[in-house]
Amino acid sequence: MDSKEKILRGAQEQFFKYGIKNITMDEIARHQGISKKTIYQFYKDKDELVHSLMMLTMEDDKCRIRAAHENSKNIIEEVFKVMDEMRDMLDKINPIIFYELQKFYPETWKQFDDFKNCFILKMVETSLTKGQSEGYIRKDIDIKLLSKLRVELVDLGMKGEIFPHDQFNIAEVQIALTEHFLYGVCTLKGHKLINKYKNIEED
Repeated sequence: MDSKEKILRGAQEQFFKYGIKNITMDEIARHQGISKKTIYQFYKDKDELVHSLMMLTMEDDKCRIRAAHENSKNIIEEVFKVMDEMRDMLDKINPIIFYELQKFYPETWKQFDDFKNCFILKMVETSLTKGQSEGYIRKDIDIKLLSKLRVELVDLGMKGEIFPHDQFNIAEVQIALTEHFLYGVCTLKGHKLINKYKNIEED
């Protein structure tokens, strides 16, 4: 890891814990034991630092999602691996970040939107198609329509006005919405495998 990425990873730790607006460049420098001048050698201002960090975070997410897709025996295992990754990631993030990105960093938020509406959407379509060939996903569903729905459910779970962050855990909301979606698109064979992964004993 080079110095530029080390700065990003250090900032990520603070932003994810406290939110973006609550952390200054001075605090980022102090946290990492470096001078603010060192940060400005790589990033002209906080906006550029935030944008670069979110680009790095999305690349990390792409790697994890691709790994789950390529290294799973079936779509059910793939979704459960993604849910584990999602829980691990969201448990470390202060939900206020999503509000701050949308309000104060519109260009960065647009990149996040593009990530969902291009990469995530395509991966969902690919996985559902694969699941149909495995017999776990219903053949009668409209894959493009339901893939779009899945992406919109991610947005829904982030909305603090619907799931207030002082009442709902953002990770658990996303897991619940993912499981609800999965049960809806699966065949009986798929349901049986979901229950197996969830250690649910069937009657």
